[in-house]
Amino acid sequence: MHIVILGLSITSAWGNGHATTYRGLVRELCARGHDVLFLERDVPWYAENRDLPSPPYGHTELYTSITDLQDRFTQDIREADLVIVGSYVPDGVVVGEWVTSIAKGISAFYDIDTPVTLAKLERGDDEYLSTHLIPRYHLYLSFTGGPTLNRLESEFGSPMARPLYCSFDQNLYYPEEAEVQWDLGYLGTYSDDRQPSLDQLLIQPARKWHTGRFVVAGPQYPKEIAWPKNVGRVDHLPPAEHCAWYNSQRFTLNITRADMIRAGYSPSVRLFEAAACATPIISDWWPGLDTIFTPGTEILLSESTEDILYYLREVSEEERRAIGVRARKKVMAEHTAVHRAMELEEYASEVLISSGC
Repeated sequence: MHIVILGLSITSAWGNGHATTYRGLVRELCARGHDVLFLERDVPWYAENRDLPSPPYGHTELYTSITDLQDRFTQDIREADLVIVGSYVPDGVVVGEWVTSIAKGISAFYDIDTPVTLAKLERGDDEYLSTHLIPRYHLYLSFTGGPTLNRLESEFGSPMARPLYCSFDQNLYYPEEAEVQWDLGYLGTYSDDRQPSLDQLLIQPARKWHTGRFVVAGPQYPKEIAWPKNVGRVDHLPPAEHCAWYNSQRFTLNITRADMIRAGYSPSVRLFEAAACATPIISDWWPGLDTIFTPGTEILLSESTEDILYYLREVSEEERRAIGVRARKKVMAEHTAVHRAMELEEYASEVLISSGC
């Protein structure tokens, strides 16, 4: 297929989890023989933080405005077999209306933020998607599975909603012998609704266990946060350093945004990347988590500071390693970027069959 993807960013992972998802998906689609053009809006904050300015797979082009996009890429959109518009694309509604009006092939919306998107629509916020636009896309690809897919079809009128979870690059995430520097680490951009959980599940344990070693990586944390002395800070961790970072931890922490918890079935890319490194994960609970990992054997669940301290101080080294190995086995079998590329192919075929083509 000739595929065009209009996504938030593939060149910069600064402050977003979209880039790593697109990189793995585009690479594997190209490896499977597809021709992929990725179109990205050129904005200052990504221009200043491009960790992959020229992706070595597919073809990436930057555009400066809607006018520039339409002037240069109308033919590509019109003639593509599959056009995908991603969540949080600037002027996403205008882009989506244009794509769905001229594309001769399949049009799809790829929502890397589905619960957030639906919450915005309920508030009347159509920053990058509107309710009237959803039925115009042939396919709604969602980072969230479970009941949300039925809701997208029955309530919002999507002709076809299918899960396309995040994934990991098996060439970039793997176990390696490394010096363990941290007892517990967390990777994530600052978020108001995640901060209370971060306080309970990392900052408070650090205050109570003075000899423990903790680290938080991610941008946009307010300067007024009083970090304990035994909590290290990394403002931005490029994807190229993620593997070494996970391998330098005894455990890694996963915290889920409130909208994702309410919707359930919304695994974070952190889960798959850490598991691929065989780093044991401690996570909050959300509906559907047990469809991804088996609690207690492939992932540990925590609701309190005390849970965290118990895992860090009482779980044996043998069991700690075994949890990581079991989680790695699971994600290697089901959640690589190769799996996502194959799923996308299947969904495209499903659309064609349903339309009688």
